[in-house]
Amino acid sequence: MQSDNEIEIQSLLRSLITDVQEGSVLWQLAVLLASLGLAWLLQRQFRQRMAPEAGASRTLNISMSSLSRLLFPLLALALVIIGRGALNHWYSTPLLNIVIPLLFALALIHAVVYMLRRVFSSQDWLRTWERFIGWAVWSGLVLHITGLLPGILTLLDDISFHIGKQRLSVLLITQGILAFTISMLLALWLASSLEARIMQAAALNINQRVILSKVTRTMLILLGVLVALPMVGVDITVLSVFGGALGVGLGLGLQKIASNYISGFIILLDHSLHIGDVVTVDNRKGQVTSLTTRYVVLKIEDGTEALIPNDTFITSTVISQTYSDHRLRLILPIQIGYASPVEAAMKIMLDAAKKQQNILADPEPVVVLKEFADSGINLELVIWVEDPEGGALRLRSSLNLEIWSEFKKHGIEIPFPQREVRLLQPEKLEN
Repeated sequence: MQSDNEIEIQSLLRSLITDVQEGSVLWQLAVLLASLGLAWLLQRQFRQRMAPEAGASRTLNISMSSLSRLLFPLLALALVIIGRGALNHWYSTPLLNIVIPLLFALALIHAVVYMLRRVFSSQDWLRTWERFIGWAVWSGLVLHITGLLPGILTLLDDISFHIGKQRLSVLLITQGILAFTISMLLALWLASSLEARIMQAAALNINQRVILSKVTRTMLILLGVLVALPMVGVDITVLSVFGGALGVGLGLGLQKIASNYISGFIILLDHSLHIGDVVTVDNRKGQVTSLTTRYVVLKIEDGTEALIPNDTFITSTVISQTYSDHRLRLILPIQIGYASPVEAAMKIMLDAAKKQQNILADPEPVVVLKEFADSGINLELVIWVEDPEGGALRLRSSLNLEIWSEFKKHGIEIPFPQREVRLLQPEKLEN
């Protein structure tokens, strides 16, 4: 006995043969080719207008490439549907009826790939999943067209078992996994899109952007879970039990994790720490490069990065060089010999500082005579810089080279430690 899908396919094939004999298939081909051509032109125009700049991030390039590929099947599908509606007034359209589900499957594949690339833009395993999604969608379409899909679904539903009074089948489990996955992907995709827009909002400072993006992501993921649970067949009231268990867990062993998350929101709300600040905490000095709800990324001077829990910034003393003012005072100590002209040395040091563009003119550089030491006279060059971490080492090196070169030209000596040793003869010791 033939299934409904087989009867429908046979009817479409008979209609297609009839249209070929009557010549109406040429109109359908014309509509199809015109739709594909116009969709290609619109996609090309979109790609040219929305092409990222040369210095754009890799994430933006991936996002725009995926969106451009998604645009073609969507435009082609819309144009074919419009063309079929117009052509139905004069001819039957079995060819377009076959093309539309194919274009829909292609659009579905590109839509899923686009969401995956937006959510997991930096992962290399996406290529394998893209192929898997493509094969899965095309296989489902083929099974639907050939009429085998209802039989397979019935077979999966027959493979079942019971947990208490609840009957579970392979089909129910598969549907639950797909529903939960799609719900979470949509939530993560919306969160990534909103987060990108929030981080570009110039009206908000960086802390407000970070906390708003984190709250938005958390709320969307929570909403996705609440939507997915009823689709899987889980009663939402079970969350009350889970919430009680979570509260007990926080009280027994997860209080440190909860403390880090709460501390993260406190740091973002009270504006005590910003991205780009130079701080010293827990015997580590570096620049804040990232603020998350659990830890702060601190880039050390040697290039390494320390992930410091947010709780540390709340309970420990934090030394910030850029809390209220990004300017920082640097002191370069230099010692000259007693026979060297002090005024000339001080003028050379001051002129070397004024030649450097990175040194601020207000407050202006100052050279002071600190003390008369055992081996020479100690001078100090006091300067102020705007970006202490960006080029402090290079600035010190440049200043020292300039001062050393001028000292050699003017005969100014930089002494080394000297000790006077006297040897007494034995007879003098007896006297």
